[in-house]
Amino acid sequence: MSRSSIETVGVRYTGWAALNRDPLEDWVEYTCPHCGTQGHKAARRPRSEYHFTDGFVQDLQGEMSVCRNCRQSLHLSPIVLVHDRDEQRRFSAVFEANLDVSKN
Repeated sequence: MSRSSIETVGVRYTGWAALNRDPLEDWVEYTCPHCGTQGHKAARRPRSEYHFTDGFVQDLQGEMSVCRNCRQSLHLSPIVLVHDRDEQRRFSAVFEANLDVSKN
């Protein structure tokens, strides 16, 4: 049985966008495209490896994760670095369609 990973968008909140979180917790948040569960994992790459692409600071190489609910392998790409509330609104407007759960 071959298990391939599905791509989904990861978000890494910093600065003003992460005011409600402990500063020592640096998470990449995502939504599983299989079951719709919100997940998070520790960020592995330093912020210096992120590049300005398509209007956002992103890591296009991405990272791997596994959904804790359905145990499916996920590839988080791109990982978008969101720094303030204006970027949060802009990110929601651009990527909201990609965060919906697939009906497959």
